[in-house]
Amino acid sequence: MSEDKTEFEPERLGKGSFALEIMRAIAITLGLSLLWGMEAARDRFFRLLDRWHVPSFRWRKASAFPPGPDQR
Repeated sequence: MSEDKTEFEPERLGKGSFALEIMRAIAITLGLSLLWGMEAARDRFFRLLDRWHVPSFRWRKASAFPPGPDQR
């Protein structure tokens, strides 16, 4: 088999492109950190409600499948 010795040359970024890539990475990191923090706060809140034995809210009184015999 013949081996091709092709050299890989990465694309060189200019100063503006490099700065934009860094800003994009920082924005993604901050967004994921915000989501993680919100999930942690939500988890703590619901654990606190569980500890206080607060029942879940029932906004809808009607059900799509009410109890009782079928009306067929």
